[in-house]
Amino acid sequence: IGIEDASMRNGRTLSDQWADSVVVRPRTTEQHITVNKRLVLGFAISILTLIVVTAIAITLSVSFERCAAESSGGLAANGSSNSKWKKSRDGNISHRDSEDEQQPWRHLRLPATLRPRHYDLPLSVYMENFTFSGEVNIEFECVYSTKLIVMHTDRLEVEKVLVYSDSKKAGAMRIQRRFHYQPKQVYVIALHREMKPLRTYKINITFHALIEHELLGFFRSSYVLNGERRFLAVTQFSPTHARKAFPCFDEPIYKATFRVSLKHESSYQSLSNMPVEASTSDEDGWVTNHFSRTPRMSTYYLAWAVCNFTYREAVIRLYARPDAIQSGSGDYALHITKRLLQFYQDYFKVKYYLPKLDLLAVPKHPYAAMENWGLSVFVEQKILLDPDVSSFSYQMELTMVVVHEICHQWFGDLVTPVWWEDFWLKEGFAHYFEYIRLELRGLVMLLLQVQLISLPILISVSVCLQDYLMTHMYGNAARDDLWNKFSEAMQREGKDINITQVMDRWTLQMGYPVVTISKNDSLDNSVTISQEHFIYDTDAKIQNPELFNKSFKWQIPLTLAVGNSSYISTETIIWVSNKTETHRVGHVDGETWLLGNINQTGYFRVNYDLHNWRLLIQQLMSNPTIISVGNRAGLIDDVFNLARAGYLPQNVPLQMILYLAQETEFLPWHAASRALYQLDKLLDRTEDHSLFSDYVLRQVEPKYLKLGWPATSPDGSFMQVAYQTEELQREVMMLACSFGNKHCHRQAVSLISDWISSNKNRIPPNVRDIVYCTGVSLMDEDVWEFIWMKFHSSTAISEKKVLLEALTCSDNIFLLNRLLNLSLTSDLVPDQDVIDVIIHVGRNPLGRHLAWRYFREKWDILNSRHNIMKLLMIILIISVFYLLLLKEFILTSGGESAPAFARAVEIVQANV
Repeated sequence: IGIEDASMRNGRTLSDQWADSVVVRPRTTEQHITVNKRLVLGFAISILTLIVVTAIAITLSVSFERCAAESSGGLAANGSSNSKWKKSRDGNISHRDSEDEQQPWRHLRLPATLRPRHYDLPLSVYMENFTFSGEVNIEFECVYSTKLIVMHTDRLEVEKVLVYSDSKKAGAMRIQRRFHYQPKQVYVIALHREMKPLRTYKINITFHALIEHELLGFFRSSYVLNGERRFLAVTQFSPTHARKAFPCFDEPIYKATFRVSLKHESSYQSLSNMPVEASTSDEDGWVTNHFSRTPRMSTYYLAWAVCNFTYREAVIRLYARPDAIQSGSGDYALHITKRLLQFYQDYFKVKYYLPKLDLLAVPKHPYAAMENWGLSVFVEQKILLDPDVSSFSYQMELTMVVVHEICHQWFGDLVTPVWWEDFWLKEGFAHYFEYIRLELRGLVMLLLQVQLISLPILISVSVCLQDYLMTHMYGNAARDDLWNKFSEAMQREGKDINITQVMDRWTLQMGYPVVTISKNDSLDNSVTISQEHFIYDTDAKIQNPELFNKSFKWQIPLTLAVGNSSYISTETIIWVSNKTETHRVGHVDGETWLLGNINQTGYFRVNYDLHNWRLLIQQLMSNPTIISVGNRAGLIDDVFNLARAGYLPQNVPLQMILYLAQETEFLPWHAASRALYQLDKLLDRTEDHSLFSDYVLRQVEPKYLKLGWPATSPDGSFMQVAYQTEELQREVMMLACSFGNKHCHRQAVSLISDWISSNKNRIPPNVRDIVYCTGVSLMDEDVWEFIWMKFHSSTAISEKKVLLEALTCSDNIFLLNRLLNLSLTSDLVPDQDVIDVIIHVGRNPLGRHLAWRYFREKWDILNSRHNIMKLLMIILIISVFYLLLLKEFILTSGGESAPAFARAVEIVQANV
């Protein structure tokens, strides 16, 4: 979900009066302020320096994240699991100097000399002091002669190490020395004598460690039940954190089987990837659960948890806080997971191979969810919902997360990428299936924004995927393994097409192209098609041409149709391989328009000559339904982004949205709103903002007045409508309230006032985020306190999320600062939500400076509690807001963009 879609925009420029007296607060413009160019330059340098310094600090503080960035260590391409492993590891050792050859622990990747087969991992978990101890027994094969065992450990205290040979010679092998090399998080055991190829050995390591507060490795979390704080401990090993829980070969290629056992107090229960095989109890009140042996899997998919949750079962089990299970908050996720499991088995024609699948809802987690094989872990906000207070959008978001994670049981767990540079092999499919058409709980999952390359050959994709999964099951795969399966399927169809050559252009080159289509005046019924690397910052492209590769070319399956006021042709497919090509199409005259990338099936943008854009706009104004819904949304998305990047004048997208009053579908409105919010942020607090806001409102108000607000039945319940209708109504309402429609403001304030006076929330769930945010921005401090109180008392996860985000919409800097402080000092704000609070305050124009200052001042606390990727997200988002602020300085000091935009609005208004 994109930044713009994830939350309600902040209401702004409004007085603190209520209901009938709501008026727009005059905006102070900077038209008389002249900003010295040196001041602008100094401001820019200060911000960039701050970003760089912070990034360096992060890099130094978390060296373990290097693995994601340094993926140069040779990746396997084709072949069997064994050959793929050897290629991957051989590539890592092929360029070593003599010193590194003697010190393999200095490398990014583990040496290719050993390969694990099986882990026995008994652990004892002490929840009273948050520690654990264990003994790992690893059976491994020697691939190349070596005296060294190099494996991963991090934050583990190693007590004892023993190494045994499979030979008949009894006793442990002599260890010359052993040490931990922290820069690469490895533990090195140097043996007295060499291990031989094709021989099997065993290593036994005894260790202990802390159950960390940081949400990585084996970490702890807590929740409150009936006034009592309860604790749990759970794992998060992806991408490189299994080494924090036990010594291991912690790279995706090193698949092995695992047998876990967990000893803990009998007041707790334990879970892992596999079912409990046997359970034993001690006289001292401790229990040991022995879990079945896993299939071959990567270390980062191993998982376990120790908690006192309860569960609900429907073939699949969902574990959560007892009160959440009792209230039925997990029933929806349990229901759709059951149907999804069957869907994927039918679609892939590959069964789910594990004997069970558990879902675990935890109060804190570094990600939305983690697809551990057989034990998928979700943060509560992404799997629990109360249907009485949850909006349809929240329900849809939850559905997409579950769809994503269950898909990983095949793409990721069963077949794992060889190395992180092919991470998209699992994430791409999981993301795709978020949007594919699934009928879940009677709701149709719509294909909203899929922009995948469609192959113009009729082959069964599911058969290819089945072949891919069956060939590489329990093993690893690289991108060429997938492309080869598609090529083989095409060869069986008699098509000699090398998919690898086609797809490497898309997966190995940076970015994506823009395709420009224009009529060829010198040849009848012909068009000229060109392609180039699409870049937003055209100035940077001119000033720093070395940063942009002009030789980039893609093999593009361009679908093309021609039409006029009453007709559109069937689409044709043109493969575009060169920088510029000429092609003959159907009859083309002065009144015929061209339309490319039909229904947005290609991952590229399409531009046209200005005459063609005018014809398309005329078509939308006169009879928009000639062009499909998907194409209308695509045209809006393309035209705004092309103008933003400088490919088109600003007045072209503004002319296009004039037709929106006739638009009855959700997708085009959604595309328009995303683009308009971006422009709103760019122009915020400039002299042209009111001109822009007025123009947007004129396009939005007719549809807003027609759709109105959600209707209620005579009994006070909310009437159900079709998904698209509900989402369209919500989208238009959000635009109306955000850009200052007085009726929308009065309605929101009235609903909040009714809630306060009656203590009964009659606000429709699907628009609560809009109403809450608008009310907080319009009304006085008492309303903020009321929302804070409701956040404190609410038990519904989805409602708490919406209430917390609404608190960041205030125009009162004191309240925003108070919320930031409460996020770290109050138990009322869960740790999981602290990062979201900072981000949402940073999105508020009045909160940018506050959020950035707070982030810097509280860095030590945040760094100790939260996942580094979330902290990087804060830096990224707030930096963007600062750059927008810099843009405001430039615009008000005589820059060209604002006047040009103002002229564009005036031109469109004059034409209207």
